[in-house]
Amino acid sequence: MANKVRVEAIQIVVPTKPTDPRQTRRITVSENVRSTAVLQRCFHLLLCYNKASSDDSGWLVAGQIKESLGRALQDYPLLAGRLRWCDADLEIVPNDSGTRLVESKAEMALGDFVEMEEKREDEAELVFWEDVLHHTPQFSPLIYVQVTNFTCGGYSIGISCSLLLADPFTLTTIIKKWATLHNNIVSTSEIPKISTFYLPNYGPPPSSTSLLIGSNTSKAAAESVIFKIPTNILNSDNNIHKHLAALCVEEAEHDTGRKLAPNLSLLVQVPSGDDRVEVCSRQGLFECSTLGHGVKGVSCARTWDELELDNICFSEGNKLVYASCWINSVIDEGSVIIAPSTDQGVQIVVTFT
Repeated sequence: MANKVRVEAIQIVVPTKPTDPRQTRRITVSENVRSTAVLQRCFHLLLCYNKASSDDSGWLVAGQIKESLGRALQDYPLLAGRLRWCDADLEIVPNDSGTRLVESKAEMALGDFVEMEEKREDEAELVFWEDVLHHTPQFSPLIYVQVTNFTCGGYSIGISCSLLLADPFTLTTIIKKWATLHNNIVSTSEIPKISTFYLPNYGPPPSSTSLLIGSNTSKAAAESVIFKIPTNILNSDNNIHKHLAALCVEEAEHDTGRKLAPNLSLLVQVPSGDDRVEVCSRQGLFECSTLGHGVKGVSCARTWDELELDNICFSEGNKLVYASCWINSVIDEGSVIIAPSTDQGVQIVVTFT
């Protein structure tokens, strides 16, 4: 499929109103984060839809998405922001630099793609991503949206997001709210059906070849195991997150029969205050743990079913025909994400290389 998907256009989407005040989010990092691949970790989400009506198309949806996403960014301005180094730590600054909207065309039918048995490498062509630059992260978008048109009229919406910006659960919640907003403004004709940003109105791209851009989307997805931790396990111990990470790594290795890489990045996202990123060794994580194997109340899954992707719809009544999500693979480094749950517990994602 790599030779069948061609990028037709790239646009910048910014909040429809300037962000004021600009409330930054600080990310406390360990000393060796600068030399690791933690900046490259991202979450990919792929949503596929059939053609809903004779006048429906991905080109139409992409034009509408530029307008609805601009409005959604008013409520979530960090998504349009950038990372920057601040002393030894990182900050996300909501400076309205914008997200990227990529419009592309696939020379195949959506049904043929959906029916593929092994299609992870092909899915990677439908979610655009460029790695965050280590020394100058302020120039790198933290989220990309790719709308791909298939020959049958169906289309896909691929979203790629830095894990330093949002964990998979928070991001999916935001996307659901954005989709609801999108449907509301389309149904009430707040934006015209044929948007100002409808690409076919501007003619074909400059040449018949792909635009000279490159996606760093990994062709191999990492395997993830998702845990849900109840509130009764949490306590005031300053190292509780490391204890929980060690517990879940042990459970994930037991469940999959695999070993995590010797080095791993630990991303701790909290409801308020500073997030934390630490790079540590697998062995060091186990040595500091005081939680035993088989703690009661911990649930484990190897799918992302809890995200409930079937509820995401960008055209009223046009249900998903296929959805997929994964965390990208990073060579020689695993990761553990600890994120707050909606029921005040925590969700932990252990990702292998």
